[in-house]
Amino acid sequence: MSANNYVPKEPVVIECNVEKTLEVLSGKWAFLVLRELFCGTRRFAELQRSIPEVSPRALTTTLRHLEEKGVLEREVFPTVPVTVEYTLTPKGQDLHNILKEMKLWAARWT
Repeated sequence: MSANNYVPKEPVVIECNVEKTLEVLSGKWAFLVLRELFCGTRRFAELQRSIPEVSPRALTTTLRHLEEKGVLEREVFPTVPVTVEYTLTPKGQDLHNILKEMKLWAARWT
């Protein structure tokens, strides 16, 4: 084949389920937010108090990411000021066992 007729092939993309899971859990604060929500529904201020190291902006970004990934639901109540509650979806609850296993691994090996 001559150089003039060369057509590059499309790269082969192989989907990796582990990579997909890590994408959902990406971010510095996702694990701590999930830890809190495994205990039940929380309001923004409750999450902020239970994770004092996280800035309001970082917490908002993390919550939006997890909502976009279908891990949590955000419910807004028309109060003054507005009340917002966050609850794990079944997809989010399903992460509980994965995180427990990671915790056990860390306790054993670190």
